[in-house]
Amino acid sequence: MTRTSGPVRPEAGDDLAGGRIRTRRNELGMSQQALATAADVSRQTIISMEQGNYAPSVYLALRVATALHTTVEELWS
Repeated sequence: MTRTSGPVRPEAGDDLAGGRIRTRRNELGMSQQALATAADVSRQTIISMEQGNYAPSVYLALRVATALHTTVEELWS
């Protein structure tokens, strides 16, 4: 098996949690800053989640889902 160079993680898309967070946030007309404020985290944390570089704790996942008026399962299943 040969290794290829490139990112370790897959590109963020609508089928991945980061893409689902971004899509839902945009559907609600919410900025990254507004979501960050609602979830009580920094905007950089939201950016990292949307890019797939950050896996939130259960508590943060619940706060994000609540802020987006959806469920954790919808975002991270």
